[in-house]
Amino acid sequence: MSEFAVDPRILADSVAVGDLALCHVRLMDDARFPWLLLLPRRAGLTELTDLPAPDLARAMEEVRLAADALKAALPFAKLNVAAIGNVVSQLHIHVIGRSPGDAAWPDPVWTYRPRQPRTEGESARIAGLLRRSIGSAA
Repeated sequence: MSEFAVDPRILADSVAVGDLALCHVRLMDDARFPWLLLLPRRAGLTELTDLPAPDLARAMEEVRLAADALKAALPFAKLNVAAIGNVVSQLHIHVIGRSPGDAAWPDPVWTYRPRQPRTEGESARIAGLLRRSIGSAA
């Protein structure tokens, strides 16, 4: 069986936040949106329904933890959660804060390219806030 590894496209577009019991958490590097990715650390999965029932329940709890951390770190009005995978097939769950008037409102965020990267310092600051918040909730 192969080892879990993050798809290079996700690595290129995001910053590591840390690990929960099941999921590796990453901050999407797009200054326009509060946006996390949760990647269950299981090799070869492409669909949420590929997770065994206990892992699926754990993943949903970790989505909640990530959403709470995102709310504590960055302001937004509405939470979007999705596992699409049309471009990157590796199973990953989007946890995205949305607000009326954001750059993509009310459309899906992934259609608004190119992304607008944060400065390295801003990414590190936000990732640190998220890491502390997720760590204290886990």
